[in-house]
Amino acid sequence: GFNKEELDRIGEHAGRLGMVSHSVLDITAEYYEKCLRYMISGNVLRNRSYPLSVSSERTFQAMALVRHAREKGFPLIAHGSTAAGNDQVRFDLVIQVLAPEIGILTPIRDLRISREEEIVYLRKEGFEMDWNRVRYSINKGIWGTSVGGKETLSSDGELPAEAYPDPVDRTGTEKLTVGFEQGEPVSLNGERYEPLAVIGELEKIAAPWGIGRDVHVGDTIIGIKGRVGFQAAAARIIIDAHLALEKHCLTRWQLHWKEQIGQWYGMFVHEAQYLEPVMRDLERFLDSTQKNVTGEVTVRLRPYHHSITGVRSPFDLMNPEFAAYGEMNRAWTAEEVNGFTRILGNQQRIWYAVNGRELQNNTLNINE
Repeated sequence: GFNKEELDRIGEHAGRLGMVSHSVLDITAEYYEKCLRYMISGNVLRNRSYPLSVSSERTFQAMALVRHAREKGFPLIAHGSTAAGNDQVRFDLVIQVLAPEIGILTPIRDLRISREEEIVYLRKEGFEMDWNRVRYSINKGIWGTSVGGKETLSSDGELPAEAYPDPVDRTGTEKLTVGFEQGEPVSLNGERYEPLAVIGELEKIAAPWGIGRDVHVGDTIIGIKGRVGFQAAAARIIIDAHLALEKHCLTRWQLHWKEQIGQWYGMFVHEAQYLEPVMRDLERFLDSTQKNVTGEVTVRLRPYHHSITGVRSPFDLMNPEFAAYGEMNRAWTAEEVNGFTRILGNQQRIWYAVNGRELQNNTLNINE
């Protein structure tokens, strides 16, 4: 989520804060292969809105810290989580499970340091930055950006436009095409990319339209309600495009069970349960459903809105050779439909015959 300039600035700040050494750990590819591609396969949206933009990264950041600490022989790992959020559980749980011998330092949580107190300290020590921006908790990742501030601490506060990292300056409409192979995004407007590059390029195109902005309200791991703003243009477009393609390529029962499994997968990621062995079983199921999810999806962009306009796939089950919904077809006869309907309703007819005319009349709201 950081460019070179931002990473250089972080390194400079680390030095000024007295760090003996500073390292950058790039685990983007690992995060995509082991988690993000399954969240795409599962069309994961927490509470039907939030694509777990940042929360899904925390487990992998914690695992990377454990690897780094062991390689360097560090006896302690520190993180800056507060006592009121989900991230403290995500970091602590991974460290406790994978490296019980390593201690955990949580100064912000233990000393109850507020964001305002942090700003006062940094200004006193001579640090220069955009102090208006740092009043917001902005976490930027490959799958989107979360934004928290005083407005999200109440149920009715509205985040100002300047709280988001990208200005909205596009007008009119724009059409683009996202290509998938076995459920993974592999092309944009006909040009082939690696999946992570598709995500990055799509974010650049769609973020200036204001697409993927929303405020998520959900239940935290520790049992309180939480509210956070987010910007996730690429994530929302890819998930919606992927689901549209699946509707054409999968059967009704594949879609039904995928929806259940996908949301369970997302819930476990959110709840710091990525290391739970059942997650590997869910991943195998999701993998098996994606074999025919290949094709291109056309998307229309407008300010703060996107819509799916069409799908092309060699595995499209909506084939006019079989039938055209609501139109005449030659795949079966009227007599065959009549027989099918009679068999389909057989058990219901038996139930009402056994339980009497009164129940039939109650169902139809008929008073005799």
